[in-house]
Formats: sequence, structure tokens, C-alpha cells
Amino acid sequence: MARDRVILVTGATGKQGGATIRELLAHRHTVRALTRKPESDAARALAVLGAEVVHGDLDDAASLRRALKGIWGVFAVQNTWEAGVEGEEEQGKRMAQLAREAGVEHFVYTSVGSAQHRTGIPHFDNKWRVEETVRGLGFPSHVVIRPVFFMDNFLSPWFKPGIVEGKLRMGIRPDTKLQMIAVADIGKVAHLAFDRHEELNGEAIDLAGDELTIPQAAGIIGQATGRIVAFERTPIEEIRKWSDDYATMLEWFDRVGYRVDIPALEARFGMQLTRFAQWAKSVSWS
Repeated sequence: MARDRVILVTGATGKQGGATIRELLAHRHTVRALTRKPESDAARALAVLGAEVVHGDLDDAASLRRALKGIWGVFAVQNTWEAGVEGEEEQGKRMAQLAREAGVEHFVYTSVGSAQHRTGIPHFDNKWRVEETVRGLGFPSHVVIRPVFFMDNFLSPWFKPGIVEGKLRMGIRPDTKLQMIAVADIGKVAHLAFDRHEELNGEAIDLAGDELTIPQAAGIIGQATGRIVAFERTPIEEIRKWSDDYATMLEWFDRVGYRVDIPALEARFGMQLTRFAQWAKSVSWS
């Protein structure tokens, strides 16, 4: 792909956006990084790597129009937990529509694994509706990527404080196998979605790199941290008090779950995706 084609990446200082930018820059692509806080340390670090950092807000159409000027491709990601289910859907549709109006030739939207199965999970189903919008806009080319549960979630405030105490707390059954993906691998596949845009045009690709029960994950984290970490099941009723959406997702994990064919995915892209043990050893638990 011609390196003078500029790619706009939203969520630049977040997990998926940041991983995508680092991968694109590593392959010498020209990247414009969209962030609400261009003065932040995370944004400055992207500028040091070579990204053009610009201010933009997914709720501010004028700022998006400015950021989209001269852009060939877009990587679009939104965050349910910041914007809310309805807000995320509005942001996703707005970004796609403005990109089409701006003449963007290739659009990559990051959705969620199994969005196509109408799961009944609010923050899955809203992404399906954004997917439908992207498909209906008639971009010259587009790709949808659908990552499953992030391995990196275990470093978040949802899980890490408990892990430090020796407990991996989650509201699913101990025998439920949960497919996971390392965020860095999302960046790698997103890079291919741009480099191989003609081949992958119109595809929706579910992404997973490993499949484990949460007790197995706890044991692996324990080995990586040098401490005993045990699984503790959180009552789903307690989770529902905080978020019915999140509780519904956990119940779906128990009842159905992701169904990515990991060996076929690796063969398709000629790469070995990160296993959970590799990931756990590579990150900082301090």
C-alpha cells in the first residue's frame, strides 16, 4: 500500500487505537492520531513515534470533519463504557457517515466478536447496527474486525486490584471457556486490514488468540506474578446491580460464548496469535 496515504485512527490513546497506531507506524504508514487530549503524555508519546496528533471529539462533528481532511483510510473505534450504549452507536454511525462524506476510500471498523449473532447484549447489538451502517454507506472498501474479550482487561481496575489480593473475580462459571485476544494482536490484524484492503474488502473477521477457563487464567497469572491467584466467582446479582449490560454479557459467556476458529484464523493471516501465558509474562503486574 502506498505510504503517502494517510490513515486516521480514532481512540488514539486507548487500547485498540494505540495498538493500531504503533503497528501502522512500525510498517512506515502515515498516521493521524485523533484524541480529545493531544497534550496528554500518551498523545505526546505517539507524536514521538511519528504520528500526527490532532484534537477531535467523537461527539463533535466539526472536529471530525477537520480531522478527516486529506484522509485515505480510517480506523474507527468507540468505547461503550465511556459513551454509553446509545452514545457509542451514535458516535460510530457519525464517524462512518462523515468519513464517507469526506471521500475516505477505506474504512476499518472495530466491532465485537459474535456481533452478527444478535446476542441480546446491548453493547454487542449496538455495534452490529454500526456495522450495518458502514456496509450501507458504500465505501470503495471496508473491513470489520470483531475482537473477543481482551486479555488486557485483567490489568484494568475491574480485575487488577483483586489479582493483587490473590483473587481473580469474575461472574462466570468455573468451567466456562472464554476466548480472549491480546490488544497488540488487534493492532496487527488492523494493520493487515489496511495493507490487504483489496483482498479483505467487505469481510468481517472475528479475532481470538486463546481459550481458557477463568480458573486456568488465574493459575497462569499466578505463575507470571509469582503469587497464588485463585478464581472467585462473583454472584451475577451483584454484577447486575452495577450493570445489567455487563451481567447479560457474562450470562451469554456461560450459555453460548465466542466461537472463533483460532487455528484457521492464524493460517489465514500467517501469524501465531498471542497465547494467554505469553501475554501474562510480557506485561507488568506491579
